[in-house]
Amino acid sequence: MKFSELGLSDHLLSAISKSGFEEATPIQAETIPMVLKGEDVIGQAQTGTGKTAAFGLPILQKIDFDNPNVQALIISPTRELAIQTQEEIYRLGKDEKAKVQVVYGGADIRRQINALKGHPQIVVGTPGRILDHIRRHTLKLEHVKTLVLDEADEMLNMGFLDDIEDIIKQTPKERQTLLFSATMPAQIKRVGVQFMTDPHQVTIKAKELTTDLIDQYYVRVKEYEKFDTMTRFFDVQDPEVTIVFCRTKRRVDEVAKGLQARGYKAAGLHGDLTQARRTQIMQEFKAAKIDILVATDVAARGIDISGVTHVYNYDIPQDPDGYVHRVGRTGRAGKHGVSITFATPNEMDYLREIEKLTKVRMLPLKPPTIQEAFVGQLNSAEEDIAKLIKKTNTDKFEKMADKLLDEYEATDLVAALLNEVTRDNVKVKITPERPLSRHGHGHGHGGHRNDRRGGGHGGHYKGSKNRRNGDRSNSGRNRGHHESSNDRKHSDKRSGSNNKKRRFTIKNK
Repeated sequence: MKFSELGLSDHLLSAISKSGFEEATPIQAETIPMVLKGEDVIGQAQTGTGKTAAFGLPILQKIDFDNPNVQALIISPTRELAIQTQEEIYRLGKDEKAKVQVVYGGADIRRQINALKGHPQIVVGTPGRILDHIRRHTLKLEHVKTLVLDEADEMLNMGFLDDIEDIIKQTPKERQTLLFSATMPAQIKRVGVQFMTDPHQVTIKAKELTTDLIDQYYVRVKEYEKFDTMTRFFDVQDPEVTIVFCRTKRRVDEVAKGLQARGYKAAGLHGDLTQARRTQIMQEFKAAKIDILVATDVAARGIDISGVTHVYNYDIPQDPDGYVHRVGRTGRAGKHGVSITFATPNEMDYLREIEKLTKVRMLPLKPPTIQEAFVGQLNSAEEDIAKLIKKTNTDKFEKMADKLLDEYEATDLVAALLNEVTRDNVKVKITPERPLSRHGHGHGHGGHRNDRRGGGHGGHYKGSKNRRNGDRSNSGRNRGHHESSNDRKHSDKRSGSNNKKRRFTIKNK
């Protein structure tokens, strides 16, 4: 369906056109008309289906730009998702000069307070920091007309449900509420019943993520062989934009450092990195100084990088939902993607469970040989050298080049150059992780989520109430550990675009 058929204003249609969108995604086509009518909506859809525009466009259309009060509040589970949502809505509302402010933990609250004094009509934020501002009376919600709960299941997993209920109670009863969630556990349904008025349910099936555009493979491999096997795939497949998923933070650090040691442009992302480091990594990725992001599930959540060509599951996901989220990073916007999952022999049961519940059959893939990887490296080196020659002022080096050609055989000189530009096969040791525990596998229990504190052993993390990485301000409750606003280490990264140029869009979460 075309956006022009959804009842949107000319200003918004122009902004949509500038963003390069042509047709509405299923969630947008179904949701936008309902939201414009003022109805409450529960949208069930996976990441990458265009949820931000589904609620952002009708919110922008309904904003009264002469009213200085906050008229729409969007609650997001992580800082990164909040930032990306704010950027997307700001871009869509730029022509009409919409004021959209983001607030999240781990950033200077005074700066946010000053920004809120600028009277934004739309505020996007994480639960803990929103509550901080409410308690400081720097964010007033009595004029909110539309409330959005984005990634509600993720906020539930992170232990934010009580905070969300506290925030909802600060908004007018006569408001429109929109709830978006990839899954619909009972607690989320309860929020719908308790805080929404006759909500319409829109369900976009997960099969849209695992499309024919994604070639999905698995490689049966021993734990100690994983790293070398993966790098051989890199050399043979020459992936352009890559995400490698690992189960723990320790694993992310070790794999990222190992890739760097071998000459790959890689960086690791997890919740214990500082905000400054996360921002730096994403800026480098944006400028194509980094080709490979190694991340935990939580750290990668919220980033929607268009153009991911390959997803490598270094560690098998702990539940089918996790697999769908990971694989959904590639094969977007009509482009082809590849997903490869490394499974140890005793993890094959998990793999079959994922296949059964996602109704997708992964094809077995034979690892490349050392020789095949070397040929891949040489092919890549040939391209690199061609680019190098193109950008080199050869006149400057002519005399030295002639001197070297007198002293050495041309073949030896070129071989030395090839040796320099191909990967150094440094020995890399990755600490083994204990395989996933077999009990309760494949059903997405909260206690089996990723990005645990410390290096940990897969599958033995108990207690879904424990908070995962995300924003959490001191809320005065005695649930779990509390962190100060300025000392949170959480999953979160800045979005960006390619040097080539990579585009980081929010299609959306």
